[in-house]
Amino acid sequence: MALPDTTEFYINGSFTKSIDGSEMPVMNPSYDTQCATVMLGGQKDGEAAVAAAKAAFNSWSQSSKEERIALVERILAIYNDHADEMAVAISTEMGAPIDYATNAQVTAGSWHIENFLMAVKDLAFDHPLGDHAPEDRIVYEPVGVVGLITPWNWPMNQVTLKVIPALLAGCTMVLKPSEIAPLSSQIFAKIMHEAGTPAGVFNMVHGDGTGIGTLLSGHEDIDMISFTGSTRAGQAISANAAKTLKRVHLELGGKGANIIFDDADEKAVKRGAIHCFNNTGQSCNAPTRMLVSRNRYDEAVATAKAVAEMMQPDKSDKSGRHIGPVVSDVQYDKIQSLIETGISEGAELVAGGTGKPDGLDDGYFVRPTVFANVTNDMTIAREEIFGPVLSIMPFDSEEEAIAIANDTPYGLTNYIQSQNPETCRRVARQLRSGMVELNGKGRGRMSPFGGMKASGNGREGGKWGIEDFMEIKAISGWKA
Repeated sequence: MALPDTTEFYINGSFTKSIDGSEMPVMNPSYDTQCATVMLGGQKDGEAAVAAAKAAFNSWSQSSKEERIALVERILAIYNDHADEMAVAISTEMGAPIDYATNAQVTAGSWHIENFLMAVKDLAFDHPLGDHAPEDRIVYEPVGVVGLITPWNWPMNQVTLKVIPALLAGCTMVLKPSEIAPLSSQIFAKIMHEAGTPAGVFNMVHGDGTGIGTLLSGHEDIDMISFTGSTRAGQAISANAAKTLKRVHLELGGKGANIIFDDADEKAVKRGAIHCFNNTGQSCNAPTRMLVSRNRYDEAVATAKAVAEMMQPDKSDKSGRHIGPVVSDVQYDKIQSLIETGISEGAELVAGGTGKPDGLDDGYFVRPTVFANVTNDMTIAREEIFGPVLSIMPFDSEEEAIAIANDTPYGLTNYIQSQNPETCRRVARQLRSGMVELNGKGRGRMSPFGGMKASGNGREGGKWGIEDFMEIKAISGWKA
């Protein structure tokens, strides 16, 4: 299956060549070989995309809810038609094993599109303030032209979480996908074109953070930035955006705690370790800190070790339930350095460690790693590693577990394992995070995704994800 041409951008309803960009190789992380070339857009490319979005805003912002829904329904149908092509692209560009790319990565996108279609149908964009003020009207309007900056770890998950609600809100947009993993977004642009998206409503320019990313976050004609990525990059975007007072939505890093109480079910530790290692640990909501009641601590360490030894990496183009490589040599080196730091700071290495797995010397493969006897002041407990590395630490009381869980700059997702519903409810209310998952139960359809503290602001998904792209206008003197 041929990979898409990532030397083109999508601007004002057409695929176009770069005006002033530069080339960058796209690497296949399973083989450390170049699989494509991406053009990094220059100043003129970015300006052309913003101008197209600005010109299209007046018309699209006045489109009907029904018109927007019809467009997204066409997008969903065509997206599903391109599922196999999309899976190959994602597997090639960021290393998700082909079965995982097919069954998790690609379907994350279709799942979000379906959910937004469900949410928008019940969303009142125009309604009375209330019976007490019969001549007051509340109107939800699109925020304007939006810049969307998405990461490489869950490409279609994040693209659909931004593009689709922005469309349904009536915004026009410029998407800058990750330059490390541009193949899937090139296919997505083709899907938007085939669906008949009006010219200028959706634009896509490849580029890096210092180039197109900086242009979008500081541009006076961009009314909002929605960014998913590292906390460091989120801070830079916020600072640059402040000059134009644009709205900034940030979905950043995490360091999720998984609290395992004495009465947790027998599969809790295995479930948590698998969750940590899935997607090769490259998920912001991964439960990378396992806090275990001292009575079950030794058992938990042994179980996590067994899971790490079971989840061995392999090439992404192979079928199976293995994990793939990490996305790049830069990411590989960062993870290796942090594993070395964990060892030097006194954590007990019980599985994995530095170096590549046997027989996998030509890709960016990391050994699934488990540390025991970690303390919460260690670097591996403080920093987001973004790789298959699990830190396990004991606790002696509920209060201590809550204190350890909250003692982090991050606040995205925490996890609780207990068969006592009262314990779950009590602890969940005290955890400082945007999301809490109990006993392996995933969040339901249309649930909001997002965090607090260094994990960002705003919410994606469901009605909250659409509302984030809207302004609220209050009108008085409205006659029926």
